[in-house]
Amino acid sequence: MKRLENKIALILGADSRDNMGQDIARRFANEGARLVISGRDGDEAARFAQEIGGTHVACDITSKAELNAAVAHAREWGGRLDVAVNCAGWGLTQGFLETGEQELEKMIALQFKGPFFFFQAVIEGMKEGGSIIQISSATTRAVIENYAAYIGTKGGIDHVMRCVANEFGSRGIRANSISPGLTETPMTAEAMATPGVRECFTARYPLGRIGTTADIAAAAVWLACDECFMTGENLQVNGGLLLRSNPTGADVGAAVEKAMAAKPSN
Repeated sequence: MKRLENKIALILGADSRDNMGQDIARRFANEGARLVISGRDGDEAARFAQEIGGTHVACDITSKAELNAAVAHAREWGGRLDVAVNCAGWGLTQGFLETGEQELEKMIALQFKGPFFFFQAVIEGMKEGGSIIQISSATTRAVIENYAAYIGTKGGIDHVMRCVANEFGSRGIRANSISPGLTETPMTAEAMATPGVRECFTARYPLGRIGTTADIAAAAVWLACDECFMTGENLQVNGGLLLRSNPTGADVGAAVEKAMAAKPSN
């Protein structure tokens, strides 16, 4: 029997082609889950849901009404809700002193208020218990420059997740988060194509490579399946990055400069 046989899973943030949310959804489908695909891009969510034999619902994580509607759709379609995964987020890169109110409000809406209301909605929908999974970030512990708003909101919602786990465990609801490090995704492809960047980051990972979405999907399957007897925890699925640290901006700049200098001239 497959590990997620006939479980109804809602994946929020799986509306960008081949992103982490879509790879998690594919792995879930391979393990027997029935998928509800959700995100702001309703057309891409619909296309992908058809690809994996699921259903879709457009949903902006900053709208409490749309989150409630997405959960209601999942229950109506599948009869229940067993697993809910939040992959939505925004990788704002901005200096601390340069971060203004507008950027901060957007980050809070996307990565704190939105997940908070997402948890509320799925808890109401998990009448038979289930698993809530939040995608966090290794940067909450391996700090990187110019990510203060990102790190703060990710770290804050990790603590909310612990509160959820404590309060609703008696209802059979588990709540955990996963912290990737730098991960191979369409969003990071341009940065990692810059000479020297990949090598600079890879040196910080004891397992000798940066992460992939498949690594995160494998961890999510375990958190979602009935074998998991864990709640209120954060899985550091990042190849041992916390044993070292993220490179500084100066480290990256030096690595890029060295790589560019070593390139043969035409």
